[in-house]
Amino acid sequence: MGGGRACIIGAGSSGITAAQVLQTAGIDFDCFEMGSGVGGNWRYDNDNGVSSAYRSLHINTSREAMEYAAYPMPTTYPDYPSHWQIADYFDAFVDHFGLRDQITFRTEVTKVVAAPDGGYDVTTRSRDNARTPRTAHYDHVLVANGHHWDPRWPEPAFPGSEDFPGEQVHAHYYRTPELFTGKRVVVLGIGNSACDIAVEASRHARSTILAMRRGAWVIPKYLFGVPADHLTDSPLARGPFRLQKLGMRTLLRVAVGKMTDYGLPQPDHDVLEAHPTVSDDLLSRLGHGDITVKPSIGRFEGSTVHFTDGSSVEADVVVYCTGYKVTFPFLDETVVRADDNRIDLYRRVVPPERPGLYFIGLVQPIGAVMPLAEAQAHWVADLIRGRVTLPPPAEMRRQVTSYDEALRKRFVASKRHTIEVDFRAYRAEIARERRDRQVEPAQ
Repeated sequence: MGGGRACIIGAGSSGITAAQVLQTAGIDFDCFEMGSGVGGNWRYDNDNGVSSAYRSLHINTSREAMEYAAYPMPTTYPDYPSHWQIADYFDAFVDHFGLRDQITFRTEVTKVVAAPDGGYDVTTRSRDNARTPRTAHYDHVLVANGHHWDPRWPEPAFPGSEDFPGEQVHAHYYRTPELFTGKRVVVLGIGNSACDIAVEASRHARSTILAMRRGAWVIPKYLFGVPADHLTDSPLARGPFRLQKLGMRTLLRVAVGKMTDYGLPQPDHDVLEAHPTVSDDLLSRLGHGDITVKPSIGRFEGSTVHFTDGSSVEADVVVYCTGYKVTFPFLDETVVRADDNRIDLYRRVVPPERPGLYFIGLVQPIGAVMPLAEAQAHWVADLIRGRVTLPPPAEMRRQVTSYDEALRKRFVASKRHTIEVDFRAYRAEIARERRDRQVEPAQ
């Protein structure tokens, strides 16, 4: 074993690939998971109490784009597997590599503090026996608890919402469509969850409104018979960003037409300048008149929802698809802070002032998280074993600043895009970091 002892927080999609990589690298580690099983958000009705999969959920990146390099998904899986199939895949991954006994289930990490002599003291408690907390010392901590668990409600709340007599729910808590049967439904948002939930509501509700602050480019799951994200590794994706945007605009125009043809507002940004909204069903339901588009909610008045264009509807259910906060309740503020969904990390992994602390999977890619978390874990394993080195803190801080500047130029300014990365470019960035800062050739 080399590099000291490590702690992995979480056994979701990022935590299990970190565990597999550390195990292969010969690094001693403990992994703590709040639930009874692996998979995080992809385990429906997960008893960890913070996961959010709805019953009809399927992945919106293709199987090939989402799978781990170390353990591909079964070729018998469809292009876009369900959450049940993804959970089965994660179970098979863990069992194939013999990781299950390395994970302490039903155990919550409650506190991580920097130890005076280096490393971190990690306090855990069993969820079945909360009166017996335990603190252990680790040289390294890999934070892999995910960033889709702390729902962000509208801030501030809409005027009058406190007196709305119907039901208001965040997408995080949505599970099945019985909630909508015969009801007048308003869904706020234009991300992937908003589109899925609006489509599902439209099949059960008396009426369905999809309200949004800005327009979006809706990308179908298939373009010309192949999964749309296969373009990630196409020649188009290797060209300048300007060319990528032109190519994608052209493909969308040919394949589905203009967004305004479906009653959606014209996006106030170019394609690929925001996290993609992927849906095969939304445009069809809009075209059939089963979903009506409105601008953002302005205020409530009893059961009446008023929109910012002056129109209004009567509603029974309002679903807020307003995203998540990036929070780490177990991290002492003296260790690291996440202010307003922003955390300063070198290459989106390393806090410049906190050696031995790493964040795995804390990215929102145009593409899938899992292969990027796997790449991050390989880099972290190299760092732990001393095979690569980090630059001085001042240089890391400069990279953080340049990342923030590039983010503002590339993506729409919103809390949704504080951790956004481009899949292919970021994967190459991590590969360069591993190659260019080698202390000795990798074995």
